[in-house]
Amino acid sequence: PGTYWDAASIIVNHIADQEGGDLDGKHIALVYHNSAYGKEPIRTLEELSAKHGYKLTLLAVDHPGQEQKSQWLQIRRERPDYVMMWGWGVMNQVAIQEAANIRFPMDHFIGVWWSASENDVLPVGEAANGYKAIAMHGVGDDYPIYDEIRKYVVDAGKAAGDGSNLGKVLYNRGMYAAMLAAEAARTAQEIHGTGEIDSGMMRDGMEALQVDNARLAELGLPGFAPEIAVTCENHGGPGLGAIQQWDAVVQSWSLITDFSGADRDVVDALIAEDSAAYAAENNITPKDC
Repeated sequence: PGTYWDAASIIVNHIADQEGGDLDGKHIALVYHNSAYGKEPIRTLEELSAKHGYKLTLLAVDHPGQEQKSQWLQIRRERPDYVMMWGWGVMNQVAIQEAANIRFPMDHFIGVWWSASENDVLPVGEAANGYKAIAMHGVGDDYPIYDEIRKYVVDAGKAAGDGSNLGKVLYNRGMYAAMLAAEAARTAQEIHGTGEIDSGMMRDGMEALQVDNARLAELGLPGFAPEIAVTCENHGGPGLGAIQQWDAVVQSWSLITDFSGADRDVVDALIAEDSAAYAAENNITPKDC
């Protein structure tokens, strides 16, 4: 539904909204997993820094991320206005705990969607209250599909677990991914007029995937995620995201913004540049859409 570059831009947009639209002179720190994945947002944040005039501080955390005291001591010393996190696994809960230890305001701490599950905040207890993250889909289990899952899967004894994970972030994400794959397979079957599809046919289905609001409602997921319309020109989906926030008292996430888009002028230029470079390096002739 979107790229890491979209996510970085949407988070910056949210910070700008919190600051009345003006980021000039503000200070944003990025705490990131020291890997290719963790470095994904850096170029986008650098471009947005040049555009909006905020200071950007980059703080790498080596895998697995259990030792972060020096990074958070630097944050305490430099006092950035906001901290963004591109974390993974145990790094997330350690970072949130370290933020709590230095009393960094949680509502100014925003993670990517892999730093956004119950697993990341519950170990920190009440101190994690107010932590934010970007979301690619809805939160909770207030969707009709969950009545069906409880009836036909959990209550029927067919669940892999005890059913307690229904509505949690990672369960929702897995279900969302499975739904998109199933819809792509259905599309491929319709395109080729057969129930027996191969990998090439599946690719055709994915390249023609259309999931609108009516289809989401039909699937029992009304309003769960933005509409998706994959085209030859755009394989990345709508590039939309929302901001979710943790309530430690009731131990649940809620969406506090609508789904909104990235700065397409910045992100699309980076995508075009990288795509052209990859094509040149691998002797690929770009497809004419």
